[in-house]
Amino acid sequence: MKRIFKPGLLIPVAIIVVLAIWPLLSGNSASSREAMFTLIMSMALASSLNIILGYTGYVSFGHIVFFGIGGYAGFWAITELGWHILPAALLGGFMAALIAWLLGLAVLRLRGAYFALATIGILEAMKALVINLDFLGGPVGLEMHFSEYKRYGGPMESLWMVYWSMVFLAILVTVVSYYIKTSKFGLGLMAIREDEDAAEVMGVITPRAKTWAYVLSAVFPGIIGVLFFFKNGNIEPGDAFRLHFSIEWIVMIMLGGAGTVLGPVLGGGIYQWLRKTLLTSPIFKDYQLVVAGVMLLVIVLFVPTGIIGWLRARSAKLRRVFE
Repeated sequence: MKRIFKPGLLIPVAIIVVLAIWPLLSGNSASSREAMFTLIMSMALASSLNIILGYTGYVSFGHIVFFGIGGYAGFWAITELGWHILPAALLGGFMAALIAWLLGLAVLRLRGAYFALATIGILEAMKALVINLDFLGGPVGLEMHFSEYKRYGGPMESLWMVYWSMVFLAILVTVVSYYIKTSKFGLGLMAIREDEDAAEVMGVITPRAKTWAYVLSAVFPGIIGVLFFFKNGNIEPGDAFRLHFSIEWIVMIMLGGAGTVLGPVLGGGIYQWLRKTLLTSPIFKDYQLVVAGVMLLVIVLFVPTGIIGWLRARSAKLRRVFE
């Protein structure tokens, strides 16, 4: 119970809460809501990927596949079966977790660059599969009739419902990330990150630990995918399985600090602010991915531990405050 009040958990949760209520305090609530939705969603997705990337050291370039799988499963349940968005979102999370478990049994036997390349192959294979499934709309995807929003009180009420659901998910994934890191399970994951062979010698059942970490890191993107595409009103393979989204999540984690709880939250916020600045710039609007690549290179070369890791290394007090 004492862990709930630790600064390592309270600080990232407080950041999310402050950002979440900003649309209510600003003059233009609709515009601020959309901006905060994207920012908070990025924080949640980066924190999810951090469970496998930051704690175990396994770099997944295809993590967007769980976002797409969950999005398709939930969106199909809403449009074809008439489900409410909440059980549909849970279905999306379950399907993403199931696929992650099945894939993890195979690809987590690989290490390093081989695992990273395998995740890209899985992403492309899943995208090709969805394109050829007629009941999922094939290459054009699925659309939701505008009248679907009436059951939630109308379009505006639906947007706010999705927004607060995203805020809740961002807080939940942050709490889960914190409890994983401070648990015996988390210690086993970090032992795998440092030296997997040594972790096995010390008694860590590495295949099981890696698989569970992979599953936990997939659940939240699956749920978030349902919320995101419900808000948009349609889903297409090109939007659901974009490789550069996974790369952006990796940049967010590395920027804030891989293997930390606060790092993905901070990195997600900074990256989305920078991305918005670039998109509104007449000079750099077409080069945001170039900037992301350069940023990742600079971080890896000069600040490999990210902002939070850099701060923790320079102060004993900050090590006690930042997780």
